[in-house]
Amino acid sequence: MATRRSTAAPYRCTECGWTALKWVGRCGECQQWGTVVESSEPTGINRSVAAVAPGAGRAARPITSIDTTDAPRRTTGVGEFDRVLGGGIVPGAAILLSGEPGVGKSTLLLEVAAQSARAGRRVLYASAEESTAQVRLRAERTGALHDELYIAAETDLATILGHVDEVKPDLLIVDSVQTVSSSMSEGMAGHPSQVREVASTLIRIAKDRALPVIIVGHVTKDGSIAGPRILEHLVDVVCQFEGDRQTSLRFVRALKNRFGPTDEVGCFDMTGSGIAEVPDPSALFLGHGSPEPGTCVAIALEGRRALPVEVQALTIKSGAPNPRRIVNGVDSARVAMVLAVLEKKAGVVTSDQDVYVSTVGGVRFTEPAADLAIAIAVAGAVQNRSTPKTLAAVGELSLAGEVRPVTQSAQRRSEAARLGYTDVIDNRSATLRGALDDVKTRVRGRPGDGVPEF
Repeated sequence: MATRRSTAAPYRCTECGWTALKWVGRCGECQQWGTVVESSEPTGINRSVAAVAPGAGRAARPITSIDTTDAPRRTTGVGEFDRVLGGGIVPGAAILLSGEPGVGKSTLLLEVAAQSARAGRRVLYASAEESTAQVRLRAERTGALHDELYIAAETDLATILGHVDEVKPDLLIVDSVQTVSSSMSEGMAGHPSQVREVASTLIRIAKDRALPVIIVGHVTKDGSIAGPRILEHLVDVVCQFEGDRQTSLRFVRALKNRFGPTDEVGCFDMTGSGIAEVPDPSALFLGHGSPEPGTCVAIALEGRRALPVEVQALTIKSGAPNPRRIVNGVDSARVAMVLAVLEKKAGVVTSDQDVYVSTVGGVRFTEPAADLAIAIAVAGAVQNRSTPKTLAAVGELSLAGEVRPVTQSAQRRSEAARLGYTDVIDNRSATLRGALDDVKTRVRGRPGDGVPEF
């Protein structure tokens, strides 16, 4: 009698438990790469767990009886980074810093390490991508040399933990998690199982010893953090380091923060001697000449920061059947909508002209609050009209020609007043035509500003 063939799936995903009859490189359920293994191998999914009595020090207690006075925040010495973290680093916190190659992650963390060392805290910088000599050369260039800053070039997790036992640091920086491997897991460095094992071990060390750990993570082509998605769930804080290669401005955003807000943004300037903080970046996105036709200042919101951004527009008569629409720093779809509303609801004809719209300083301003400033700038370019230096515009345009309010409009107006913009055109104008009329009223009322009347 023939034996009955087993129907059990021989392969299982270590992340979600999805099964397959043959090996595949990517899980069909959770879409993770390299997590499908043979069912005979340990997957980490336990069908039954026996209860274990907790120790005396780990017994559950009322939350009101837990003392947090021994866990104050520690400032990193870099104010903009502290702003994103919520005031500083919490002891035992695991922080993941990600960003594209060459954006300046290592430079920023070397500055954080140097400032922490100057504050009297010992720092261990474990570099798995560069040699100690290479890190020393960068530290000399950026002025990050200090006796309390220890450097180790290691790619083995066990050796890094040995350095931690010997140095006994107050802050551990690992650069990066994708280049460190552990002998407790199979695969090469960067494999999802390796990344998960290394991150889990570092986080366990951070919690057990109240040692804050900053981990550098690579990103994929689409900008997401490389490795298994569980990496972002394990850590306490996920920070994204962003920047345009064409400009020196850099932003640090908190995508996840268990100890603070996630709407703060830190601004930095990448210079030849390292990275510098930009506590007030307002002047970076403004023109410095006299008022010209086709310019208008809008108040953008980066996290909790309100920043003035100058929108510039240029129109040229076109003989082509399809006039050109070239944009830089703004959303092309919104610009096309604004041009349509301008022509239909305000009588500003742009269908026979090439239109160029750009922002100053290379900043990207894609939120709806830029609609009104784009409309005023384009109308000024078409009618050869300049706006006063004291005028700013904030508002979203609807297809009906209405000016709608935007989020945190009161904060935008207060920031505009602080920077000297006494005239703010917003939803109080009700319609786009009304907003353009208000701009004309301001122009006629300020002849001393060097703005031509018409």
